Amino acid sequence: MTPYDFAAVENVEFAAAIDLFRAAPGDVRAAHDIEVRDIAGTTCLTSRGIEPATMFRRAVRLGVAREPSESEVDDVIAIMNRCGLRYAVPVAPQSRPSALASWLESRGFTRGYGWMKFARPCDRVPHATSGLAVRVVGREHASEFGRVVTEGFGLPSATAPWVGSLAGRANWVCVMAFEGDTPAAAGAVYLDRDHAWLGLGATLTSHRRRGAQTALLARRLNEAAARGARVAVTETGERVPDRPSASYRNIVRAGFEELYVRQNYLSPAA
Repeated sequence: MTPYDFAAVENVEFAAAIDLFRAAPGDVRAAHDIEVRDIAGTTCLTSRGIEPATMFRRAVRLGVAREPSESEVDDVIAIMNRCGLRYAVPVAPQSRPSALASWLESRGFTRGYGWMKFARPCDRVPHATSGLAVRVVGREHASEFGRVVTEGFGLPSATAPWVGSLAGRANWVCVMAFEGDTPAAAGAVYLDRDHAWLGLGATLTSHRRRGAQTALLARRLNEAAARGARVAVTETGERVPDRPSASYRNIVRAGFEELYVRQNYLSPAA
C-alpha cells in the first residue's frame, strides 16, 4: 500500500465537511439547527431533519490530530448528546488511542456501516468518455448544482440552497455533467493545500448508467492537479453483500487505492 499520510487523508475530508456546515445560509441554518462546535481537538457537526446521521450529525477529527483522554471523549459525547438525535463518531484503524473504539462501545455505541477510504495521486488521470458535457460551474449554476446533489442523494429539497452555496465558494470546485442544457450529474472538490477531497457525487435517476460519475471523477482530478493538489481522497460505503457498489466500482476504476475501512460508531438511540 502506498504510504499516504493518515492524518492528511482524514483531515481533508473533515475540513470539507466543516466548511460545508459553515457555508449553510442563515435560513437553512435556522430551519435545521445546523451547528459547528470545537472541543478537545474534535469538531461536532449537528443538524436536524436531515439524514443520514453519518453525514449530517457526527463528531469528526476525534483521535486523528491528537490522542484524546477518556474524559475528553466524554466531553465530546456530552456536546453531541445535546442535539437529542442519534449521531455518528467515525473511527479509523489508525485512530488513537487504540482504546477509542472500546471506550465508545462501553458507552453504548454500536458499529454501523463502515466507509472505505481511498486515495490516489492527482496526476496521470485515466481518460474518461461520456456522451455528457462536463464543465466547472460557478454561482450562476448554484441552484442547479444544489438540486442535482440533493435529488441524487434523496435529501430534503430545502437543503438544495445549502449545497448550492458551495458553487463559487473559496477552496471548492464544483463540476456538473449536462445533456445539452439539462443538468444530469454533479460533484465537488475541496482543496486543502496539497490534498483534495472528492465528494458530493450524485447523478439524477434519469441519467444513470451513462458514465457521468466516471467523467466527473476524471474532471475533478484534473481540476485538483491544476490547482496544485498532489493527493486526492474520497470514500464510499464498504463492500457488503446487501449494499449497492456502483460508486465503489467507479472509484476503483478511476485508479483510487483502497486504504482502510473506517467504522461509523452510532450513538445509542435517543
